[in-house]
Amino acid sequence: MSKLENPIQEELSKEKPKYKVIGTRPIRHDGTDKVTGRAIYGADVKISGLLHGKILRSPHAHARIRSIDVSRALALPGVKAVVTAQDLPPVADKIEELGEGAINIKYLQENILAREKVLYKGHAVAGVAAINPHIAEEALALIEVDYEVLPPVLGVRQAMREDAPLLHPDLKTKSLGEKTDKVSNIAQHIQYKLGDPEKGFQEADFVIEREFTTSTVHQGYIEPHNATALWNADGNLTVWCSTQGAFMAQRQLSDVLQIPVSKIKVIPAEIGGGFGGKIPIYLEPVAALLSRKTGRPVKIVMSRTEVFEGTGPTPASYIKVKMGVKRDGRIVAAQAYLAYEAGAYPGSPINPGCMCIFAPYNIPNVLIDGYDVVVNKPKTAAYRAPGATNAAFASETVIDEICEQLGMDPLQFRLLNGAKEGDRKADGLPYPRIGYLETVEAAMKHEHYQTPLKGPNRGRGVASGYWFNVGLQSSAIISVNADGTVSLVEGSTDIGGTRTSVAMQAAEVLGIAAEDVRPVVGDTDSVGYTDVTGGSRVTFATGWAAYEAAQDVKRQMIERAAKIWGVSPEEVTSVEGVFQLSKDPEKRMTFKELAAQLSKTGGPVVGRATVAPRGVGGAFATHIVDVEVDPETGKVQILRYTAVQDAGKAIHPSYVEGQMQGGVAQGIGWALNEEYFYTPDGRMANASFLDYRMPTCLDLPMIDTVIVEVPNPGHPFGVRGVGEVPIVPPAAAIANAIYRAVGVRMRHLPMSPGRVLEEILKKNQKS
Repeated sequence: MSKLENPIQEELSKEKPKYKVIGTRPIRHDGTDKVTGRAIYGADVKISGLLHGKILRSPHAHARIRSIDVSRALALPGVKAVVTAQDLPPVADKIEELGEGAINIKYLQENILAREKVLYKGHAVAGVAAINPHIAEEALALIEVDYEVLPPVLGVRQAMREDAPLLHPDLKTKSLGEKTDKVSNIAQHIQYKLGDPEKGFQEADFVIEREFTTSTVHQGYIEPHNATALWNADGNLTVWCSTQGAFMAQRQLSDVLQIPVSKIKVIPAEIGGGFGGKIPIYLEPVAALLSRKTGRPVKIVMSRTEVFEGTGPTPASYIKVKMGVKRDGRIVAAQAYLAYEAGAYPGSPINPGCMCIFAPYNIPNVLIDGYDVVVNKPKTAAYRAPGATNAAFASETVIDEICEQLGMDPLQFRLLNGAKEGDRKADGLPYPRIGYLETVEAAMKHEHYQTPLKGPNRGRGVASGYWFNVGLQSSAIISVNADGTVSLVEGSTDIGGTRTSVAMQAAEVLGIAAEDVRPVVGDTDSVGYTDVTGGSRVTFATGWAAYEAAQDVKRQMIERAAKIWGVSPEEVTSVEGVFQLSKDPEKRMTFKELAAQLSKTGGPVVGRATVAPRGVGGAFATHIVDVEVDPETGKVQILRYTAVQDAGKAIHPSYVEGQMQGGVAQGIGWALNEEYFYTPDGRMANASFLDYRMPTCLDLPMIDTVIVEVPNPGHPFGVRGVGEVPIVPPAAAIANAIYRAVGVRMRHLPMSPGRVLEEILKKNQKS
C-alpha cells in the first residue's frame, strides 16, 4: 500500500496548513557526494606530514596502575612520540552539559587516558604516534605497564551491594540533590513523586509488580571513531573528527587540555552514524598531545573492537515496576525502581529513564526512584532516547499484563489512560498540546490492527513510547547570491538528512525552491555557537534558526525592493518569493530578479539568527508488531511492523519515515539479539560485528509508517523532534507479541532464542 493509498494517512493530512516546500520530498543536498563516495569522512582526512596514532588499552577490567615504562617504544625506529595521562594537565571537578547528558571533566579526562586505575577492559592507557600505523601498533607491545589486578564489578545489582569492590574511593552518593558522606558505587539517587502513591495503591482493585533486566547494547554505527589533530606552532589547535557536535568537542577539548576555546578549531567531517555515541570525545585529546610533541598532524582511527570495548554503549539496567488499576481499567497508582549502569564513571541516562517510564499515561499517583551506578564497563553514552527503551520495556510489558487480566483491548486501555494536554507527568509541568491519543487512534484504525493474525505460534503486540525532546541553542547564516540562490551555513552535524530539512524551512520563508538553498555545515570558526546534534533537536531548533535568518533576509529584501521603487518598506509585500508593490500590483519582482540587482542597491544581503527555543513539544509513538515464534528453537521472526508517530509537522516526510524505520530496526536488534557478553573477569567476548548480532535485511520486514501531525505550538511550523522516540516501543511491543504467540512473559533483554526457549520449556514443564 503506497502512502497515497493509505486512508489513515489521508485522514491525518486533512485541514493542515498548505506549504510550498514543507511536506515535499526533495532530493537531499548531500546525496550525490555520499552515493559517489566523494564525501569526506573522518578517516579520509589527509594532511602533509601526517603521523599515525594508536592507543594502548588495558587488558584488565579493574586494576591499579603501578607504573608505565615507554622507553622501549620510544626507541623503536619510526616512533615519534608517546603520551600517557602524565601529559594531561590537572583538572578539577567540573560538570559540562553535552546536550544529551552531562559529564564531570575530571572523569572525562581519566576516561581518555587512565591515570591511577583502569576501570574496564579497553580503557586507554597510552598513545603512540609513528610514521605508519603498523609501527605504531608494534610500539604498543613495547610499552610496559605494571598492573595490580583488582576484582571487577560487572552487574548493577552487585555494584550496589555494601560489600561490593569500590571503583572510586572518593565517590560519594548524591541523594535527592544532596551530597552524602556515603562512599559507594551508587553515584546518584533521584526521585519523582506525584500525588499520594500509597493511597493510590490502597484504592486499586488489583496490583501487578514485576522485575526486568536489560543488557548493555551498542549503537552500532558503521563508521568507527576517528580524530586528526594539528597543534600548530602558533599555539592554535585544529581538529578534524566525526562528531555529533563540533562545539561540544571544542568545549570538551578546552576543558580536558586546559586551553581557551578561542585556540581550538573543530572541523566536523561527515559522520557515518552516531545515535548519541559520538557526543563524548575519546581520541581527540590524545591526537592533540601527540601532535604537540611531534610538531606534526596526527590521525587516530579506532578498530571495531576498540569501538566496542573503548567507547560508550547504552546501559544495562534493573527495573521494578508496580501498577495499580481499578476494575474499569483506570490506572490509579504507579511505582518504579530503576537502577542503570553508568559504566566506569557516573552519568547513566537514569534521569531520562525516570522521566519517560510512565510518560504516555495520566496517572494521579506516581513514585519513581532512579539510581546511577558505576560498574567495570565502558562509560555509557547516549543511544537514541537514552534510558527510555529500558524503561518502556518494563512499564509497557506490565500494562499488557494488566490488559490481559482486565480482558481489555490494549489500545482501548491506552485511550482510556493516555496523556493529553493539561495532564501532568511526575517529573514536571502539565503537557502542552501533544498527540499521544492521536497515535493510538491511528493505530487502532490501521489495516494492520484491523486484520486478524492467523496461524500457530503467532502473536501481535503493541506498545507506546515517549521522548521529551530538547531545544538548546542553534545559529544560522544565509547569504543571497546574485543568481537568486542562497547559501546557508549552519552548525549542526548532519546525520539524518538535516541539511535538507533545515534548508527547506529557509526556502519556505523565502518562497524559493529547496534546491535553491545551498546548505553547509560549518566549523567552529564559521558559524555561531550551535549545540549537539542529538535529542531530536536539529530540524526543530536549527530549522528555527534558519527560519529566523530567512525572515531577516526577507526583511532586507523588502527594503531593497522598496528602494528600487522609491517607496517605504511597509508598501512592499512578499508572498511565495514574489515582491509586490501593494498600491500597484503591476510592480512585482521575483526573488531571483531582485537578487540580481542587490549590487546596485547597497551590496550583499546576509541574514543571521541565533535561537534558544524552549517549546520543544514531546514526541509520542505507538507501535504494532506481529511475530512468529519457533517453539523448538525459541527464534522470533518479525512478520509485520507498523510504527505510528506524531511528528508535529513533517518537514520532509521521507526523512521522518526513515527515522521511524531506523529506530524500529535498532529496537528490534535490541529486543532480540544485541548484548555485550562478558566473561567473569570482565572481558567482552563478542567485540566484533561477527559475534555482536545486529539485525540485517534478512531479519526485518518492510516497516510501515504512519505520520501523525499534531502541530507543536512551540515551533513556527509545528515541528516536533522525531529521531528518538521510534526506538522506545519496539522491545516492549515484541515482548508482548511473544506472549500472545507462545504464552511466556519475557522480562530480560535481549529475548534471544535461548532465553525464549528456556521460558517455553519452563511453561511446558508446569503444564
